[in-house]
Amino acid sequence: MNQNISQHIAVIGGGPAALLFLKHITKSSNLPKSIFIFEKNDRLGVGMPYGKFGSCNEHVANVSANELPKLVDSFEDFIRRNPSEKFNDFKNPENLNPYLVIPRLLLGDYLEDQFQQLIDIAEEKGINVIIKTETAVKDILPNFSSERKFKIITENSEDDTEFLVDKVVICTGHIWRKKYEETVKGWYDSPYPPSKFQDATNFPVAVRGTSLTAIDAVKTLARLNGKFTEDGDKLMYQLNDSSENFRLDLFSKGGFLPALRFHSEDDSYSLKWAMSLQEIDEYKESHKGFVDLDYVFEINFKKPLKEKDPDFYESIKDLTIEKFVEKMMNFREKVDSFELFKAEYYEAEKSINRKKSITWKEKLAAFSYAMNYPAKHFSAEDMLRLKSTLMPLITIIIASLPQSSYKEMMALHEAGLITLIEVDKESTVEPNIQGGADYIYTDKEGNEIKKHYEMFVDSIGQQQMNPEDLPFKSLVNESLVSAAYLRFKNQQKGEELFINEDEKVIKSTDQHNYYLNVPGLNINDYFQSLDLYNKPIDGLFIMAVPFIGGLNPDYSGLDFCDTAAERIMMAINRSEFPIFNQENQNQILEERQIL
Repeated sequence: MNQNISQHIAVIGGGPAALLFLKHITKSSNLPKSIFIFEKNDRLGVGMPYGKFGSCNEHVANVSANELPKLVDSFEDFIRRNPSEKFNDFKNPENLNPYLVIPRLLLGDYLEDQFQQLIDIAEEKGINVIIKTETAVKDILPNFSSERKFKIITENSEDDTEFLVDKVVICTGHIWRKKYEETVKGWYDSPYPPSKFQDATNFPVAVRGTSLTAIDAVKTLARLNGKFTEDGDKLMYQLNDSSENFRLDLFSKGGFLPALRFHSEDDSYSLKWAMSLQEIDEYKESHKGFVDLDYVFEINFKKPLKEKDPDFYESIKDLTIEKFVEKMMNFREKVDSFELFKAEYYEAEKSINRKKSITWKEKLAAFSYAMNYPAKHFSAEDMLRLKSTLMPLITIIIASLPQSSYKEMMALHEAGLITLIEVDKESTVEPNIQGGADYIYTDKEGNEIKKHYEMFVDSIGQQQMNPEDLPFKSLVNESLVSAAYLRFKNQQKGEELFINEDEKVIKSTDQHNYYLNVPGLNINDYFQSLDLYNKPIDGLFIMAVPFIGGLNPDYSGLDFCDTAAERIMMAINRSEFPIFNQENQNQILEERQIL
C-alpha cells in the first residue's frame, strides 16, 4: 500500500466539486484519516447554481438525469424515495422521463442527498469526516516546517480556530464580483442571487449577454412583470397592468442566442474521452514539446464524427478549424437570431422525438470537454486560435438551452417584449450618476448610439479570475500559486504581439522566448498548483472553476468536476507528484524569474 497517502485533507467549499471529490476519495484504496469540509453556507452539495443563491423555482439545469455523473444513487432512485410536490414532472416516479431537464433546486436536493450518503460511506470506511457548514475560510497558510503542511484559518470570530492538514483542495465555486452593484441604483453585476430582484420594473431593462446566465435573468424579471400562460401547446406572456412599459433588451457582441437541447446518445463524459497523460507525453516528444490543436480536433471531433455520421464527415473532412467554423457560422450570421432560434427548436424537437442525435453538435460538445486536458500543452498560438475561432461556436452549441426556456423566450419575443441587439467589440456600459447604466455602441449601420436604462443586469457569465483575486492571500504572498503562461511555438508571432501589445504577452529575460499570459492559476495535469518556477506545490490542488479557466477552456459542469476530482485523487495516491516533463517546460523553470 502506498504510505504517502495524505492523513488529513481539507476541502475548501462544499458544493458539487467537493461532492465529486468525496466520491473519488471513497473509491480509493488508500484512505485518509480525516477530511475537513468547509462550506460558507448552510447546505452541502448545492453550491451556487443549485440552491437559493443561484436559483428560484423557474430555473432549470441544462442536463437531464441520464447525463449526470454516477453517484451513490441514480437521480431516478432519489425521486422514487423523494417524489417532488413542487415540480409536477417529478411527482410520479413511475412516469419519470430520464431525458427531461431537471429544475436546478431539485437537482440541488439530489446532490445534497448524495453528499450525505458519501459522508456515511466515508465514515463506514473509517474516515473521520468533519463538516464545518456556515464556516467561511479566511486564509490558508503554508506550514511546511510541521508534519502537516497547511493551516486553515476560518472567519469564526468566536475562537479563530486553526485546522492543520496535509492536503488542501480548493473547491470554492463561482464568484460574482460586485463592481457597481449596491453603489449605483439599478446596476446589477450578476443576476445572482435571483431573490435580490423583488420589484416590478415598469421600464426597459438592459441585459448584457445571451448565455444561460442571461436566460436566468430573463426568467426572473419576466415573472416580476407579468405571467406565462398556456394556450394549448403554445406558451403566452401577458404583462401586469403596472408594468406596461417593461421590456428586455439583450446585448450581444455575437448576436446569437444559445442552441437548443437535443437527444444525446453519449454517456456522461469521463477520462476515457480525453487524451491520456501517456498519449500527451508521446505526442509532445515528436512535436517540439506541444500538443497541436489541429490534432486534438482531428481525434476528438472528426474521428468520432466519421464513425457516427459519415455523410456529414465527408462534407467537412478537409476543412481546417477556421473553415469549419466559417461554414457553421455563415448560416447563423445570415438569419435573424429569433428565426434561427425557431429553426433550431424544430430541429431539436425532431431529434428528441426520434431519439436521434444531432451528431455534429454532440461531437463538438464532447470535443469541448476532451480538449481541456491537452489544452495545458497547447502553444500560445493554438490557445489564441481556440479562443478566437472555435470557442464562440462551442459556447453557442454546448449551452443546450432547455425547450421550456425556449418557449418562454419566444413568448416574450412574440409579445414584442424582448429584443436582441448586436453590438460592436468596442461597446461599453457605464454607470449613470442618476442610476442605471448608459449603453454605448455602434450598430450594424455604423451609427453611434448611447442608450440610458434605469436598470442594467450584467449576465455574461462567470468571468475568469487571476492570482490577485484569490481570497486566500497567504497562498499568493508565499508564491504557492502563480499565473498561467503558454509558450509561443513561433517566437516571431510572439514578438509581433508583444510589440503591438495585442495580447498579454511577455518575453523572457534572455529575450529569446515569448509567453502568453492566460487567465487563472498555473496548474498541472493533476490540478496541482505550480509555483513561479513551475514546481508542484505538494498537497495544494485547485478545483475552483474561476481560477483555472485559462488552461481549461471549457471549465464548467458536473462532468468536468468529476474528471478533475479523479485526476486529483490519482495524484494524491502517487508516491511522487509528476511535473510537466516536456522540454519547453524545463525552460520555464529557468525563465520564470521575469515574473
